[in-house]
Amino acid sequence: MIIEVKAPSPGESISEVEVAGWLVQDGDYVDKNQEIAELESDKATLPLIASANGIISIRATKGQAVKVGETVCLIDTAARRTSRKKPSAQAPVQSSPAVTKPDAGQEPEKHLHQSAAAIPRVTPVARKLMEEHGLSVEDIISGLKRISRREVEQVLALHANSPQAGEETMTTGDRTETRTRMSPLRRKLSERLVAVRNETAMLTTFNEVDMSEIIRLRSTYQELFLEKHGIKLGYMSFFVRSVTESLRLFPGVNSRIEGENIITPGFTDIGIAVQTEKGLMVPVIRNAEMLSMAAVEKKIMELAEKARGNRISLQEMSGGTFTITNGGIFGSMLSTPILNPPQSAILGMHNIVDRPVARDGQVVIRPMMYVALSYDHRIIDGKESVSFLVKIKEYLEQPFLMVRGGTDPEKLLLDI
Repeated sequence: MIIEVKAPSPGESISEVEVAGWLVQDGDYVDKNQEIAELESDKATLPLIASANGIISIRATKGQAVKVGETVCLIDTAARRTSRKKPSAQAPVQSSPAVTKPDAGQEPEKHLHQSAAAIPRVTPVARKLMEEHGLSVEDIISGLKRISRREVEQVLALHANSPQAGEETMTTGDRTETRTRMSPLRRKLSERLVAVRNETAMLTTFNEVDMSEIIRLRSTYQELFLEKHGIKLGYMSFFVRSVTESLRLFPGVNSRIEGENIITPGFTDIGIAVQTEKGLMVPVIRNAEMLSMAAVEKKIMELAEKARGNRISLQEMSGGTFTITNGGIFGSMLSTPILNPPQSAILGMHNIVDRPVARDGQVVIRPMMYVALSYDHRIIDGKESVSFLVKIKEYLEQPFLMVRGGTDPEKLLLDI
């Protein structure tokens, strides 16, 4: 029986996906529920799952765009696991006419098996070209798993340009170029970044934060926190909590524009920017204002692992009301983060560096971090944006303020 495996839908409004890569080869035996390929849309990456056991017949090549619901491959369920493709399709090229002698005491059959396993597969076009010019596998690239026409031609060019005896050579720089097709996610990201510049009135305000108290808290309670919650206490949970508390005081920063209306949610869904091999992804922590520090840390780890493993869903990356991005993990001292539409603000974290600062008339060394808030000036005024960032600074430098919703404990005690 032949079963059609069709391209699944990543979500609403998406009608086309691209084959990012196959995890199996044409003619391989696959098991039911096995991941056989990765598909990309302009918003997310999702796996293609085998719906039955059998021999696979690939119908869409890597990089090919297919419609949602279109057949991507076929599975022959009548075939047994022992079935294989024709030997000629994958027959290895002999590395040399000479046969290497096995070591003393080594069984010939075992030696031949190891030699065959070590020989990379060669495409038919590359094999023919190699035979025409009398080249062996070692002449191309040692240890390469798959040799194509391009590698053979590169070696031929190298041989053609090799100096003859007595000739002098001159070392020159490598002027080769590599052309790589942009993924749908990268193309969509490019469009969004350009649109932000053209469609918003984006400004950025900056401040600096003394991280001494947060560093002290992490150092003092890290072991207890890890023992109780099973996860380390990071910096991001402090920033998420400071943002949610600040948004409660400045709800306009949590708003967005829809047509002629300003929409202000009564909740805070915080997007955390995560850099992946596919590009920048922003998974969302729902109702972050209701989560504990430990719950935030666990959610961040869960979403980041999904994003880096290309297993995050479209639903987990949509609907955020505010975004935090941390360029500091890459060594960034200062930056102007770009808005994540339709959101109206984004907070940028940076690296922590010991700097001289003035404290009580004295110059002291403190671990300082620059923070940046980019915002849409159409909806957020300068005073509101600056006050919001100052409040975040206060919360981070005095974390105890976040416990009582920004109220000083002494004033709370005195009821003033």
